[in-house]
Amino acid sequence: MEYNGRESDHLMLITPERVFYAGLLGRPRKRTPGCCHVYVAVKGNLHLTIDDVLATGELFVTLPNQRHSIASDYRTVISVTLEPESMPDGVIEALAARLTGPDQAAYARKILAAYALLRQRRYGDITTAEFDEMCFGEALPRRVLDPRVMRAVARIQRFSGEPVTADTCAAEAGLSASRFLHLFKEETGISFRSFRAWKRARHLLHFANQDLNLAHLAQDIGYPDSTHFSHSIRRFYGLKPRAIFVGSRDLAIYRSTETVRMAEAS
Repeated sequence: MEYNGRESDHLMLITPERVFYAGLLGRPRKRTPGCCHVYVAVKGNLHLTIDDVLATGELFVTLPNQRHSIASDYRTVISVTLEPESMPDGVIEALAARLTGPDQAAYARKILAAYALLRQRRYGDITTAEFDEMCFGEALPRRVLDPRVMRAVARIQRFSGEPVTADTCAAEAGLSASRFLHLFKEETGISFRSFRAWKRARHLLHFANQDLNLAHLAQDIGYPDSTHFSHSIRRFYGLKPRAIFVGSRDLAIYRSTETVRMAEAS
């Protein structure tokens, strides 16, 4: 496990398929992330708005690409991120039903206990199964991807600054571009373009507590220009890039060994 940051009650643990975040929300603007979010209140309540309908409670689950806004009575909130391509179809929906059902309070306590554990740094490296056990009490089913799609996913997640195109991935897979795009969506449940856009925005999290030139960072992680960068981040997170960095100055960031290995391969 690699640690990047400073001592703080605000923390983020990043693995290739999961993120555990405890920190500031920022202003409750609408966001459309490409992942599932499990939001848990640290104190007081959360306030979730979907399609202009407001709900209040201690735990909420939002599905991938579901436009919403979230606010909290307390300045710190917990958000557990699950990447949809890592699980078979229907798993996220079933988990959401369990977490928001009669045992909601027990699941909220479980995730708060995981936060307490992470604050004490009582863990070594962590696998996806161990992460799920820590947060939900069980390892969630894993999706097994076609090796050709797995290679494309790995290429997208290297973030070398070089544009990753469907044509490049298709050629590597020995397929036509149209057949590759069909296979990619069939295997992951997500279009190639949407997957690439979300993973690029997700990669920003690794640098959130650093003092960086944002224009240079945008170029380094594959955005064609600063305008595209700003619009994409606001769509996914509901915040401007600068606001994310300002709100993350005291954020302690931890990365799993697998996450570090993927970054070093770029």
